[in-house]
Amino acid sequence: MLLSDRVLFLDGEALVIDKPAGLPVDAPRDGSLSLENHLDLLKFGFKRWPLPVHRLDRDTSGCLLLARNPKAHGRFTRAFESREVEKQYLAIVDGVPDADGGTIDLPLAKVSTAETGWRMVGDPKGKPSVSHWEKLAVVGERSLLRFRPETGRTHQLRVHALEGLGFPLVGDPVYGRGGTKTRTLLHAERLVVKRDVKPSIIAEAPFPDAFVALGFAAPEGAEPTRG
Repeated sequence: MLLSDRVLFLDGEALVIDKPAGLPVDAPRDGSLSLENHLDLLKFGFKRWPLPVHRLDRDTSGCLLLARNPKAHGRFTRAFESREVEKQYLAIVDGVPDADGGTIDLPLAKVSTAETGWRMVGDPKGKPSVSHWEKLAVVGERSLLRFRPETGRTHQLRVHALEGLGFPLVGDPVYGRGGTKTRTLLHAERLVVKRDVKPSIIAEAPFPDAFVALGFAAPEGAEPTRG
């Protein structure tokens, strides 16, 4: 797997890759491979490694923004913090919502126990978390949804799907129903970052093969499936 073959956007200060599912952004404690092991091939003529601006879960595929210099990293980080970044995700859930779309406004908080470890839960006293969603397709008892999160809380879409819609993401080992061999079916489909002088960063990741394997087709206007 060469991440240099998965570049969606590249200029003097920004790089967006289509992160494959299964590759963690941060180095795992067990010493297994992570994004860091691939950064040398993503320099593209620069002396320094590009730095990830945000995080995607290990299982989540799709658009991941990296900055090619420290000043750009600071600007992009502030853009994420001030909610100036347009993020769009595709997900397959274990169920069929009655509505065709809506908004989930569910604050999230972290809970932890010695037995089960930590997870995020809906909590009125938690951090504000808002996600807009629409239903794109239904195959059997599963649905393809598009999420547009306003905020970027840890596990936000996974918990909003479960507690806000009543249906977990297919394959989710923490919030899901178990019994499936697939990965968590969440994909960062599109990323837009506006810039003051330069044109906006716009990246779209191809529709994942894992979604096709469950009978879903790329939505109209989406990038074709990655072969």
